[in-house]
Amino acid sequence: MDDTERTRRGDEFRRLHAGDEILVLPNPWDIGTARLFANLGFRALATTSAGLAFSLGRRDGDGAVSRDEALEHARAIVGATPLPVTADLENGFGDAPETVAETVRLAGEAGLAGASIEDATYATDAPIFPRELAIERIQAAVEAARALPHPFTLTARSENFIRGRPDLDDTVSRLQAFEAAGADVLYAPGLPDEAALRRVCGSVNRPFNYVAGFGPATFTLVQLKEFGVRRVSIGTSFCRTGLTAVVRAAREVLENGSFDYVDGIHSVADFNELIDPRGSDR
Repeated sequence: MDDTERTRRGDEFRRLHAGDEILVLPNPWDIGTARLFANLGFRALATTSAGLAFSLGRRDGDGAVSRDEALEHARAIVGATPLPVTADLENGFGDAPETVAETVRLAGEAGLAGASIEDATYATDAPIFPRELAIERIQAAVEAARALPHPFTLTARSENFIRGRPDLDDTVSRLQAFEAAGADVLYAPGLPDEAALRRVCGSVNRPFNYVAGFGPATFTLVQLKEFGVRRVSIGTSFCRTGLTAVVRAAREVLENGSFDYVDGIHSVADFNELIDPRGSDR
């Protein structure tokens, strides 16, 4: 991919964040699901670290996937469709700001239009980076993104609520600091309720990302827009939905000896048209 195409995708991703409607990002876990989501009408894509781990036969967890593996996967998703793609790059695959900056630089080279960096350490005794180091890491990521020869949307994540630290005040403070450091999008997965979402969205000026299917509360797009959310990522929920259907079907066969699961499923011809409507790979 040349810089002209990287610029086109980067510009398009920025434009989608500036629209009046919430930007919804499905998270494909392979080339086929990337094409399926594109052909269904989604306008941009995001990778999923859990979906990648599952596809590699691994447990999802901190450090389950290496930087090289994540970027190789991202390149495959980028090459699957003309849509802009943002990547879940976890904590940047290292503690030091310099490592995070290098990860962002490599992400830009891979053709990504954006990426997220989180403030989780993956250490059980201290799961979140100290505030100042967390800010320095985002500053380094922003500087690396701005140095790329094409637009790159940097999302900064505060992981408190999914790392055993449900501290809303600290979460808001971190997101505000990440915004001041230059992050384009803010993200705090696992916020517990409407009040928390409204407070966070009202505390920052940059778009806030909500992840569907994560935590106790479920909202509609209409409700989320009212709260102030500007972007929604599907996260692992499409992947888990698909795998849940497979588990249920497999258990039906093993435990009941029946095949009722085939009722209502799409045909091979249906999926041919959803994944490759023009037969471009044949």
